[in-house]
Amino acid sequence: MSAARRGTGSGIARRRFLGVAAGLTATAGTGAGLPTREAARTAPATRRPGDPYPGTRPLFLGTYTAQPGGGTGVGVGTYDIATGRITTTGVVAGVADPSYLAVAPSGRTLYAVDEQEQGAVTAMALRPDGPPVVLGSRPTGGAGPCHLSVHPGGRLLLSANYLSGSVAVHPIDPATGALGARTDLVTHSSPPPGPGQDGPHAHQILSSPDGRFVLAVDLGNDTVYTYRLDEPAGRLIPVSTAALRPGAGPRHLTFHPSGAFAYLANEVDNTVVVCRYHRGTGRLVPGTPQSTGTGPGTSFPAQILVTRDGRFAYLANRGHNSLTRYAVEAAGARLRLLDTVPVGGDFPRQIAFSPDQRWLFAANQKSGSVTVFAVDARTGALRGTGAPFAAPVPVCVLPL
Repeated sequence: MSAARRGTGSGIARRRFLGVAAGLTATAGTGAGLPTREAARTAPATRRPGDPYPGTRPLFLGTYTAQPGGGTGVGVGTYDIATGRITTTGVVAGVADPSYLAVAPSGRTLYAVDEQEQGAVTAMALRPDGPPVVLGSRPTGGAGPCHLSVHPGGRLLLSANYLSGSVAVHPIDPATGALGARTDLVTHSSPPPGPGQDGPHAHQILSSPDGRFVLAVDLGNDTVYTYRLDEPAGRLIPVSTAALRPGAGPRHLTFHPSGAFAYLANEVDNTVVVCRYHRGTGRLVPGTPQSTGTGPGTSFPAQILVTRDGRFAYLANRGHNSLTRYAVEAAGARLRLLDTVPVGGDFPRQIAFSPDQRWLFAANQKSGSVTVFAVDARTGALRGTGAPFAAPVPVCVLPL
């Protein structure tokens, strides 16, 4: 079929976009985690469980610790629920290259990839009265893990090894959130790599909305793989593959709330694709590639998001340094480009909504900054909220 079990991949050269330039120095400096900012203005809001301060919610930042100017672990902070303003509160030190973060459905545990040659995933317990506590790490069985997600059932952690072109599964202890020994590892051995690629490069792994299937996006093979998940055994069973056009370089997939469609950002050919998703079989059918609105010049789409109501989608464009806004039409079957907005930073690698989708956060890798946008619920328009927040090589932002 399309994958081989228990492969470890070859010693592939360091990721093409792993920092882009090893000598790049972020503007934030090399302090212990996030740089100090003045305290956030307290909004007139009722404190909720898990809020570090009244009127705020927790926020975490992933970074590269091995780069000059990088962080020292997972950045810990808050954002003001009334203004979106970010404030630092500390750092979880000792987590190496935590370039992507995810939280358990319970909200009690934070997970990070350790994007190194000997890849790992780390679990951290979240506490309402203090910083996260590291529970331990487990090897992913591959190199350069760059994405992870928690299965909706909360019992399995899924991770993607970019350098090895493989995906892994780890069980989660339901009582503590700690990770157990890996239960599966699948390497994408076919089809052959796309133009300019040296092998498979798994860039994302996520569950279908109903949790029945798992989809893995492989940039190197121009393919999205669908697996059926055997939850009790923690194993991935190959089901089907979706081929993108050669040289597309698929990077990030997100589902429309209906579950009938998904949107795919192609990093290499600078396009987006609307895909039809067959919920009964897990089969993904890509449509025609379309514009990102970035015009001539070099730009690399990174992450695509869709609003909870299914009316708007947003794409982060590295190089063009913008966010593209799309109207979602025909019940999810069509994206109509509306505009692009300057992101206010350099190389927006990842974007995320606040849980209420009032705010959109962009992690700008090269400029060492996080920008915050207010989202107009009626029009989907984005409005910058002020000066970017300085952070050491931010590559992932996770507001809770």
